[in-house]
Amino acid sequence: MAIFVPCFFFFYLLLTVSCAAAATDCDACLRQSKAAYFHSSSPISSGACGYGYLAKDLYEGYTAAGVPSLFKDGVGCGTCFLVKCKDKKLCRGRGTKVVLTNNYKSDSGIDLVLSDRAFISMAYKDKAREMLDRRIIDIEYKRIPCEYTNQNLSVRVEASSKKPDSLAVAFLYQGGQTEIVAVSVIDQFGRSRPMVRIYGTVWDMSPVPEGPLSFSLLVAQGFDGSMAASEKDLPADWKVGEIYDLGVQMNGIIDYRDGCSGC
Repeated sequence: MAIFVPCFFFFYLLLTVSCAAAATDCDACLRQSKAAYFHSSSPISSGACGYGYLAKDLYEGYTAAGVPSLFKDGVGCGTCFLVKCKDKKLCRGRGTKVVLTNNYKSDSGIDLVLSDRAFISMAYKDKAREMLDRRIIDIEYKRIPCEYTNQNLSVRVEASSKKPDSLAVAFLYQGGQTEIVAVSVIDQFGRSRPMVRIYGTVWDMSPVPEGPLSFSLLVAQGFDGSMAASEKDLPADWKVGEIYDLGVQMNGIIDYRDGCSGC
C-alpha cells in the first residue's frame, strides 16, 4: 500500500491545477467513439510512453495508443480503459481491458488504436477474421482502475542515465486511476530534488545525489490528490536497464463529483 500524506503548501497550486485538469477530462465517464488496430505490436511497444520492450508484456499485450486528450502529454501513459465493441452481431458484450502505451494523433474520429490481440478479443471466436477485416469499429469506452496485483510501482533506469551526471527513470506498474504529476528524489540526508518529465513515463534529474535515493510523488486522481512515498530505495549502485521495486502500490480511484452531463 502506498503511504499518503497531506500535500504541503508549496505543492498546492500544482495540485489544484493538476486535479482540476484530470477531473474535467471526464475520465470516469462512458464515451462513444471508434477504434482501429495495429497490425503488429511494434508501433505500440516503441511508442511515446517510453515503456519500450516492456509494453508488449503490460496487461498481457492488451495495449492501446490514445488521442492527445487521453495521452495528456504523457500524464495519461499507463492508464487503463474498458473498451466495448458496439456491433452485437460481431462482438461479445464484455469488451476488453487495455493499458495506454502510446500517443495517436488523428482527426479521423478514432480515439483508440488497439493491439491486434486486444482488438480481436472483443469478437466472437468465429468472427475474428471479419473483425480484422473491418479495421475500424464503433466503440464505447471508459477509464477503469489498472490492476497489478503482484506488481508494486517500480522504476526502470533508462539508458541515458550516467553517474554522477544524470538519472532517468521510467515508472512502471502504476495502478488504480492515478496520474503522477510531479516527482522528487530524496537523498540519504533527507534533501529533496525535483525531477522533470522528459516524455511519457520517463523522468530525469541532473546531477545525481550520492547514496540510496527514495521517491516522493504528487499523485492526482480526479478531484483528489495526495503525496506518496516509496517504501524501498533506489540503491546507490543502481544500474542502467535494471528494474527496481519501490515497495508501494498505487490504487487511488477517481471521485467525480459533477457526473457526466458535460461529457
